[in-house]
Amino acid sequence: MSNWKTLLLRIGEKGPEYGTSSDFKVHIETCFGVIRREIERSGDQVSPYLLQCAEQLPHKIPLYGTLIGLLNLENEDFVRKIVESVQANFQVALDSGNCNSIRILLRFMTSLLCSKVVQPASLIVVFETLLSSAATTVDEEKGNPSWQAQADFYVICILSSLPWGGAELAEQVPDEIERVLVGIQAYLSIRKHSSSSGLNFFLKGESENSPSEKDFLEDLWDRTQSLASNGWKLDSVPRPHLSFEAQLVAGKFHELRPIKCMEPPSPPSDLSRENIGKQKHDALMRYPQRIRRLNIFPANKTEDVQPIDRFVVEEYLLDVLLYLNGCRKECASYMANLPVPFRYEYLMAETLFSQILLLPQPPFKTLYYTLVIMDLCKALPGAFPAVVAGAVRALFEKISDLDMESRTRLILWFSHHLSNFQFIWPWEEWSYVLDLPKWAPKRVFVQEVLQREVRLSYWDKIKQSIENASALEELLPAKAAPAYRYSLEEGKEKTEEHQLSAELNRKVKEKQSARDMMSWIEETIYPVHGFEVTLTVVVQTLLEIGSKSFTHMVTVLERYGQVFGKLCPDNDKQVMLLSQVSAYWKNNAQMTAVAMDRMMGYRLVSNQAIVRWVFSPENVDQFHVSDQPWEILGNALNKTYNRISDLRKDISNITKNVLVAEKASANARAELEAAESKLSLVEGEPVLGENPGKMKRLKSTVEKTGEAEVSLRESLEAKEALLNRALSETEALLLLLFQSFSAVLKERLPEPAKARSMEDLKSEDGNSSAMEVDSENGNPKKKTEIGEREQWCLSTLGYLTAFTRQYANEIWPHMEKLKLEVFSGEDVHPLFLQAIFSALQIPLQ
Repeated sequence: MSNWKTLLLRIGEKGPEYGTSSDFKVHIETCFGVIRREIERSGDQVSPYLLQCAEQLPHKIPLYGTLIGLLNLENEDFVRKIVESVQANFQVALDSGNCNSIRILLRFMTSLLCSKVVQPASLIVVFETLLSSAATTVDEEKGNPSWQAQADFYVICILSSLPWGGAELAEQVPDEIERVLVGIQAYLSIRKHSSSSGLNFFLKGESENSPSEKDFLEDLWDRTQSLASNGWKLDSVPRPHLSFEAQLVAGKFHELRPIKCMEPPSPPSDLSRENIGKQKHDALMRYPQRIRRLNIFPANKTEDVQPIDRFVVEEYLLDVLLYLNGCRKECASYMANLPVPFRYEYLMAETLFSQILLLPQPPFKTLYYTLVIMDLCKALPGAFPAVVAGAVRALFEKISDLDMESRTRLILWFSHHLSNFQFIWPWEEWSYVLDLPKWAPKRVFVQEVLQREVRLSYWDKIKQSIENASALEELLPAKAAPAYRYSLEEGKEKTEEHQLSAELNRKVKEKQSARDMMSWIEETIYPVHGFEVTLTVVVQTLLEIGSKSFTHMVTVLERYGQVFGKLCPDNDKQVMLLSQVSAYWKNNAQMTAVAMDRMMGYRLVSNQAIVRWVFSPENVDQFHVSDQPWEILGNALNKTYNRISDLRKDISNITKNVLVAEKASANARAELEAAESKLSLVEGEPVLGENPGKMKRLKSTVEKTGEAEVSLRESLEAKEALLNRALSETEALLLLLFQSFSAVLKERLPEPAKARSMEDLKSEDGNSSAMEVDSENGNPKKKTEIGEREQWCLSTLGYLTAFTRQYANEIWPHMEKLKLEVFSGEDVHPLFLQAIFSALQIPLQ
């Protein structure tokens, strides 16, 4: 990397590039001297790289803004091009709905204002254009209120840029910035409050005067008002331009051109609940909420931090996570060394957990946050591990109120985190969960974490890790030995089924083909013993052969999968096949899930068969005490939608290739026609067409390009047929899934008159077992655990919401069919609809 690039990249950091100095002024002066000379040699390279640094290291924007301000004093033309590029990129981001670029570039333009580069009045025009678009969007008559997410985002962008330039705007254009603030207040008065879900209990602070009902925009507005009343003074944004104020004042302002905001789609002609919900969902997918703030820790942990400083630190952390997502160690290093003068470990932990638990889904996989937290614990060993442990304890105390999707993510993160730190945890603190009912969320959480740990290590190691709370061994899974029915143990009676299993085993060792084996089964076992015995013998024997490892199991399925497919051609028999797999691997949830996933991948069982098996009585009773049925159902849904996604990608790529092939074929034909129309001399005589050798080559090219085009079109038709078939199967799958949820919930939910909301269900105390549990716990004065039936209902409704939210994009195209066959029946429970509609953003009334 060139020296000037390294200087730009490392500005503001301690390192060899700037000696031992950490003074921003020294860094900016050093960088300015080098960049000024570099512009004369390769100015075309400097400008794009400088903009890239500002966009991808946005916590350094004030430093880059000041550097550009100094360059503006000597090279106005270079800086003018930078401003034009920034504005062009900003307009492209607005047109494409690139939320991160819009937010960062607006912050950058505000910072350039501080360095006397951007004209204040023109920045106000940008603010007012965004604000006008937002107000029009939520207007019932002129706009489309369903797209309030876009309007809110524009206003959030304005407010989030003010910490970087509010003081300068208030000083240079006080009336104009006041007009913008008044406009924002007016917007807040006409927009609708956005409700949060899943983490409401962490959205409020410890103070009784800190209302929990404020959404993100309302809260940011309060923080901005507090900042304004404090003279726009804050600690979290560096102000290096003040060190060069006497020089920068001589710089020439550059005007920002007017911008144009993307208009939201027109409101649907039919303002049904479903159409409004679809538009709200589309808007939230296009303009998602960046963070759902968690106040996990008591207020005294961050009492010295202004509200606006907390917001700025969150912005820094989220930006680093976003732009350095491929470099975990660099990411952790930047997060641990933000340009703020106060400690922020607690804010950092809350921000990271807010991302892990963000609904409907976090920007990155949970694994990424796991690695970052692990690296931060190693980078800050004296502070951060204790903070993370405190966050885990706080979340554990509220686990019963956590959304089921968030709870599952927390289990996966925590078990993986512990695996990186020798599985050390003070389990004795949580040993009291054994006194809780088996369905209590805290007990289930500890149980699932321990089970996941066993997957990441081995049983004896995890048993050793809980030796200070040895009673928790009760929650460990059974040792992962398969339940093989035909083992030849001493004293065990040898039946005819044992002999059949031994014979089948021998045929596998002899490497007989699947066809030969199927013939033997059809001739020897099936006619005599019937289907159930045949299936049991085949499944038990083949799974036993493949039980040594994942590789062995995959090999068996690849080699003899046809046997399963021939034995179980329909859903009814495939459900029985899955039950046999579950029975064999009953002591190993991981192998059960992997075997079923592989079977679906090899099309030995259908996704509908898996749904039917999950909702069979043997599993329904486990919905509230184990995550295993939900894991298997989630795997099946994931695989289904991954297939659809892959087909769509293939179709998109083939379509592009078809266009290229069409063009190549047309060019080849045109070249041949042009050659055929030319006159040439052959043996002194004029002949129509070029020389025969060239004509032969051109005809061959036309033939080959035509064949390539035809081949691609046939491939496209085949993929489109597969996609149509997959979409048809998906519709049937969704119908079965929601019908199954509706059926099991109808059996166990209280009458609608007694439970019309989740809160009603939590307060439902008609179940006598709940009262007995309270008495057994010696705490009759206060009900600490709800009854088993209520917990089953809450867990099942929670997973229904989670699956609906996760696969909303695939559910919407089939909404009419679902509405007709599932959602509109008279006997559909209101809570069933509430769970689905809330996930799909459909108004309940």
